[in-house]
Amino acid sequence: MSTLFWELLTKVSIIIVISYLFSNSRVFSKTLNSENFHFKEKILMSLYFGAIGIIGTYSGIPYMGAIVNNRVIGVVIGGLIGGPVVGVLSGLIAGGHRFLIDIGGFTAFSCGLSTLTEGLVAGLLSPIFYKSDIKVAFAFVVGLVTEFLQMVIIILTARPVEDAFALVEIIAFPMIVINSVGIAIIIAIIENIKKQNDAQAAFRAQMALKIANKTLPYLSKGLTVAAAEQTTRIIHEVAKVDAIAITDNKRILAHYGASSDHHLTNDLIHTTLTKEVLKTGTYKIALDKSEIGCDRRDCTLQAAVIAPLKINNQTIGTLKFYNAKKSEIRQVDLELVLGLASLFSTQLELSKLENQTKLLAMTELKALQAQINPHFLFNALNTINSLVRIDPDNARRQLVNLADYFRHNLTLMEEEVTLEKELNQVKSYLEIEKARYQDNLEIEYHIDADLGIRVPPIIVQPLVENSIKHGIFSLRERGKIIITFKENTDTLMIEVSDNGIGMNPDTIEKLLADNYSKTSVGIINTHKRLKTIYGEHHGLKIMSKPYQGTTVRIEIPLGDKIYA
Repeated sequence: MSTLFWELLTKVSIIIVISYLFSNSRVFSKTLNSENFHFKEKILMSLYFGAIGIIGTYSGIPYMGAIVNNRVIGVVIGGLIGGPVVGVLSGLIAGGHRFLIDIGGFTAFSCGLSTLTEGLVAGLLSPIFYKSDIKVAFAFVVGLVTEFLQMVIIILTARPVEDAFALVEIIAFPMIVINSVGIAIIIAIIENIKKQNDAQAAFRAQMALKIANKTLPYLSKGLTVAAAEQTTRIIHEVAKVDAIAITDNKRILAHYGASSDHHLTNDLIHTTLTKEVLKTGTYKIALDKSEIGCDRRDCTLQAAVIAPLKINNQTIGTLKFYNAKKSEIRQVDLELVLGLASLFSTQLELSKLENQTKLLAMTELKALQAQINPHFLFNALNTINSLVRIDPDNARRQLVNLADYFRHNLTLMEEEVTLEKELNQVKSYLEIEKARYQDNLEIEYHIDADLGIRVPPIIVQPLVENSIKHGIFSLRERGKIIITFKENTDTLMIEVSDNGIGMNPDTIEKLLADNYSKTSVGIINTHKRLKTIYGEHHGLKIMSKPYQGTTVRIEIPLGDKIYA
């Protein structure tokens, strides 16, 4: 028995080495990373572990008309890792082979049946194996149980029974112990590989996030030459690949690293593999120069992985990693370029949405200005015309106010202006209106805020105009408007209050729902602009009751802007 023990130990060492080499292959490593094995993966695993079982048979030791072997190792590991399907299929492969090479042999049927049974048992125990915190010890115990089960099957099915008992008495201890140890060692190897894969995944994720964080300020402006040049430099610095390139769907936007002498910015794309990626919208790998398809003989790029950049599922460009060594695209490079392409695509899509939001806000602002300027200009000129003869000095002051008002309106092209500019525009507007209404209009300013705070332009003047036009105009008594700027901890509150005729709740609801008269374009557009810029909860808030005046409030967050 001692000789048999050491011979079997030598054989199991061969199985362990073969398993280690295959387990480190890219195919097996990728399969291990899958959380749920698909049918194709299960078939591949069954073939692999079945083959390990066959090797265990061929490396076995003939003894008393039987074969002392390590066949169980592949089958049990297949069952534990791949579940019942892999356990049964690898058991059929290895067990069927054992039966067919020795049809009619003393233990041919017994060994074939026991191998299938061991695969099934290991597969059924697979869910418990994955939940276990001590997988190596669990695998060792499963090895003991399944090999003991094999000995029972040999005794029950091999004939003559006396020979079966005699065989089991000799082979039971070495096969049960050594094969169980072999199973545990290979499971330990596989678990170590999975940990390495997890560590590599964490490293890739960290690298991708680092790159994304550095490139965010550039790609937020869209897929431009300037953004691409900065992005390729950053990736080249962090990822340490030979060359990085970014294209749109027609031209090279940037190429940094090897062969940059002929892969030039704004050149038309001239590599066939890039054109194929743009056409199919799927990533491609090239492992030699001919697959890349560069039309320059002196090009030093020998391998590449090219991933599409997409917006709304439409391919708008590519991200390319190049290597100067043939057949040298590491798994880490593949995963990194795919991850970055996904992150960049998301960023470009967000950038497009942000630009559309800004264009929408600008369109609404222009519509607002188009509504304000003609009416205001007509009324202002009539007022100044009436003052020219009776009060020339006042007429001159109103001309200055009118010029200031329209000069402030030039800030329309700015996304934000200071609170001071916004206040000055309102004051210019109100000075002209006061001249028009003479002593029937009183204005109060309550300013308790830093006038350097930046706000969207033309958000207060429409509220003031609305107070005059719809609130105070019909009053018999003197009208009064109070303008309040108050800075709180995290918000800026702007209020325009009047003592006008007020509104009922239904009118307010219709007004804010954009279901009201065209004469309220100013206040409606301001409401929509604020929601577009700061979010749904930051539109106008209107408090009013019939004949009790109206207060319109704006609350602007002082931290980062909020987008709906």
